[in-house]
Amino acid sequence: MFSTIVLPIWKIELTAPQYPEGLEMFIYSNKLGGEVDIINGLNHYIGMHEIHEKDFVEFQILPYVLGLLAVFGILTAIVNRKWFFYLWCAFFVTFVIVLGLDFYFWLYNYGHNLDPTAPIQVPGMTYQPPLIGFKQLLNFGAFSIPASGGWVMAAIGTVLAALVGYEIKSKKQSDDS
Repeated sequence: MFSTIVLPIWKIELTAPQYPEGLEMFIYSNKLGGEVDIINGLNHYIGMHEIHEKDFVEFQILPYVLGLLAVFGILTAIVNRKWFFYLWCAFFVTFVIVLGLDFYFWLYNYGHNLDPTAPIQVPGMTYQPPLIGFKQLLNFGAFSIPASGGWVMAAIGTVLAALVGYEIKSKKQSDDS
């Protein structure tokens, strides 16, 4: 879990005929990476706001929350109580849901609140990248997927879900005996 503090959590890839090699933006717990300046230059033409790290209070909070989740996991192993494990799982699931909703709302805001004086305007067109998956945005293909840190969180969530399932199944079997 500690690795998610330094690994990129999410990645948005953009491809277009004029960028056959593609453009990438990486979202870390505390910063943006990739070709953000080029993406900002392109976004200007369609009226999207520039993307700046200072606009995201999440970058100041997220490393600490991820660290707290990691410490909570270690404490769960030390305390070795089911109720503590379930509490950690609930905290983790709540965190993932809140993080996903927060990211969705940022994507929505950037893709819908466009400058009415933008050089390129297509009536009714919005430019919200997908939360996950692919979406065609004019001549750009936008592909949004977890990056390495996101896959670490997905693996942890999968292991936690399997452990909760195992615990529930074990309890049911012991109750049936």
